[in-house]
Amino acid sequence: MTVKAENKKKTVKTIKINVDKCNGCRACEVICSAFHAMPKYSSINPARSRIRVIRDPLKDVYVPVYAGEYAVAECAGRDKYTIDGKEYEECAFCRASCPSRAEFKEPDSGLPLKCDMCEGEDEPLCVKWCMVDALTFEQREEVVDEGLEKAELEIGLESLIDKFGLQQIMETVARMSKKE
Repeated sequence: MTVKAENKKKTVKTIKINVDKCNGCRACEVICSAFHAMPKYSSINPARSRIRVIRDPLKDVYVPVYAGEYAVAECAGRDKYTIDGKEYEECAFCRASCPSRAEFKEPDSGLPLKCDMCEGEDEPLCVKWCMVDALTFEQREEVVDEGLEKAELEIGLESLIDKFGLQQIMETVARMSKKE
């Protein structure tokens, strides 16, 4: 199902990242994975975290990256970035969950993960737990043209179809509906 929207005011929430302050403690990953465990705070599995710290320990460079929108296909860009003399591929800093990489995918189902800004909390917990202020929470009002957006269910189903195939998904749904 797609929803057509018009230009309207929208509250945009972002996490501003100051790479120079990040010390690589990974507290952001720990609290994020605990918040998104089922039930909440029942376990810590960094693979469930919506934020990852990309690191080069020899150069003491740490770059927090939080999950963004799902991309249905690989991008064409393969730019390289040089930080303190070390080359990084563009994918290392990409926020998207896409078919070409395992980052930002639910470890059990393979469904794409997206930062939800710790919905229900007054600010994202990764920001609260960052003791060096490398992460800061920002909110602003913007006029946006939302255009056509895919519903979360549609994105999730597309991801499952990519992973398991349409026939297996249909058979599983049919089998599950018989159990009820």
